[in-house]
Amino acid sequence: MASVRTRWTSYLFCVVGAITLFAAACPVRAAGAVSQDEKMKWFREAKFGLFIHWGLYAVPAGTWKGEQIRGIGEWIMNRAKIPVTEYEQLASQFNPVKFNAEEWVQLAQDAGMKYIVITSKHHDGFAMYGSKVSKYNIVDATPFKRDVLKELADACAKRGMKFGFYYSQAQDWHEPGGAGNTWDFGPDEEKDKNGAYDQYLRTKAEPQVRELLTGHGPVCLIWFDTPRMMTPERGQRFTDIVHSLQPACLIDGRLGSAGDYRSMGDNRIPNEVVREDWEVPATINDTWGYKSYDNNWKTPEDLTFKLVDIVSKGGNYLLNVGPTAEGIIPQPSQDNLRAVGRWLKVNGESIYGAGVTPFGEELGTPDPDRKDSKGNPAFNVKKDWRCTTKPGRLYIHLFAWPAGSFELPPIQEKVTKAYMLADPQKKALAVKQNGQKWSISLPPTAPDKVDSVLVLETSAK
Repeated sequence: MASVRTRWTSYLFCVVGAITLFAAACPVRAAGAVSQDEKMKWFREAKFGLFIHWGLYAVPAGTWKGEQIRGIGEWIMNRAKIPVTEYEQLASQFNPVKFNAEEWVQLAQDAGMKYIVITSKHHDGFAMYGSKVSKYNIVDATPFKRDVLKELADACAKRGMKFGFYYSQAQDWHEPGGAGNTWDFGPDEEKDKNGAYDQYLRTKAEPQVRELLTGHGPVCLIWFDTPRMMTPERGQRFTDIVHSLQPACLIDGRLGSAGDYRSMGDNRIPNEVVREDWEVPATINDTWGYKSYDNNWKTPEDLTFKLVDIVSKGGNYLLNVGPTAEGIIPQPSQDNLRAVGRWLKVNGESIYGAGVTPFGEELGTPDPDRKDSKGNPAFNVKKDWRCTTKPGRLYIHLFAWPAGSFELPPIQEKVTKAYMLADPQKKALAVKQNGQKWSISLPPTAPDKVDSVLVLETSAK
């Protein structure tokens, strides 16, 4: 007689087969090959997205058995070495009755964001949708009984918002074969050697990715993370699933094999222009998952500067919020995001679809007398101004308002007109030329207290 594990594995493969057959006829599947430029077009235009880390870890909110646990909120199971049998009990307490998908999408739109990426399963192994592969999910294991990802996907579709998933493919602290849980299940190396890790990938991770790609409409991207033990062959299995079910879906840079774009380190903005598709995942305070006592909110001024800085270097800004266990996005997060959105309503032309700076001196310089955490020369960041571009236009973002005029570094093009982007009449500003250098006379006061955008129309000499 077959063992329970064997029968369960066979059942799972039957489920996977049925899902795959359904996907073949699924209307979200694109016809024919999709070129890389076609796939990346929306991403290159969007520039600004909303990341959402939400799961059972919002219940303890950074505190376990009366002790505040160090580190980021969604890692509390790992940091406190909580046994699976204890952590599972959080599911019975997770009842986000104040969750409203429409309100979340509205917030992203108010902030000027163009895509949303939410955790479908983080390292704790808990699925935030009605998974048929594992009962350890929000529909089957909580009193809430609702598929929040389906509701959010529907709200995004209704409002024209791009929608994607975060999925922890390698780490799964709930499963004996998943990476990361060494306090319950022993060293990861043993899981790799004895086949338990591949068993986990084939019977949970891969089938759940298939579910996500077949039950939620068009998915703009899947954001994989922490590729522990993810060999190229293992990574390719996930890539093949994505490409077979939704060819237009992007894969981030943390799968363990080649993705569609580069994912920078968490909160790590490069010092210089990076000439490839890339994205910075970043927090709005110091955590990703909700922690009740983390109130170190980044200001609207800081968020706006980071957005402009990233775009001027060629990247996208994926900015995170961590909702509470009730389903509320903290009010400071909402307020600060909407402040950025108000700036974008006036100045969005300089961000969406914009290209990199042609200069570079405005970014800063290496300091050989100081070292960063990796032993490299520290970078002295300048914050006076940044430049984004579109064909025939330079957008000069002035964070510090110059007295009288702005002196443009040398360029080959001729400046044919200058005006402030916030000026609806686009009143021309006086321009003086001295060789390849240009001086633009400015109004006596800045149009915006955070970032006033000077537009320079140019033509070839």
